[in-house]
Amino acid sequence: MLVFPNCKINLGLNITQKREDGFHNIETVFYPVKWCDALEIIQLPAGSHNFTFSGSGLQIDGNAEDNLIYKAWRLLSEIKPIPPIKVHLHKNLPMGAGLGGGSSDAAFFIKQLNKQFNLDISYEQMNKVASQLGSDCSFFLNNESVLAKGKGNEFSSINLDLSDYYILLVYPNIHSNTKDAYAGIIPSPSKKDLKTIMENTPINKWKDELTNDFEKTVFIKYPQIKKLKEDIYAAGAVYACMSGSGSSVFGIFDNEPPLNFDSTYKFYLQTPAKKAL
Repeated sequence: MLVFPNCKINLGLNITQKREDGFHNIETVFYPVKWCDALEIIQLPAGSHNFTFSGSGLQIDGNAEDNLIYKAWRLLSEIKPIPPIKVHLHKNLPMGAGLGGGSSDAAFFIKQLNKQFNLDISYEQMNKVASQLGSDCSFFLNNESVLAKGKGNEFSSINLDLSDYYILLVYPNIHSNTKDAYAGIIPSPSKKDLKTIMENTPINKWKDELTNDFEKTVFIKYPQIKKLKEDIYAAGAVYACMSGSGSSVFGIFDNEPPLNFDSTYKFYLQTPAKKAL
């Protein structure tokens, strides 16, 4: 069975507090975008190796045991018996891009495995597994826009629909390390409520209201990412921002944007729903 794990973007990202467990509390809005990987799960004959993994597309670093999909399988195996399976991941979403691709792959694997083999694992159990794999992994179980707080795993609903806009994602062929992005950040309580901004401020005013704290450190280390954001605004975006800890930058457009960026960059353009019909 084939499924297509999609990515997300962060609309605003405030780093509000250093936690005693070494993590940080944040405030952000996760919004799903249809740029996808492809994930296939095939049942193998009895007696086969319990878990076989293969990949194609973009290079997947590390051993199979390091992959979040394998870690999800191990955790799910502790809940219910799973027949031998082969998993193939065609990697299209760039890694180190701030798009949550690895977390999405794991969340879609959890959902599909539960459905495909009638495991009858509850949403609460799936969410518990996902939360052990990454702060944003649980988001992809429901895959709807949310206001995220805590480590990025405490969700509340938000009224946000960008389906009338073009959304351009640009990956500048740079792997941004989250640990490095946190270096030099001084957490501070949010001065503006993201939910209020999203639901009450026109998008063409977000530029002055909606910021990503990671840009402070990432732009210093990678000035080309800062330049990319400037280029996206110059191309006509009503709002542009780096997603997560980078390095991808997205732009929201009223009209179809030009795609004349550096040829080494990777692009995705989501068309408004009414134009995609």
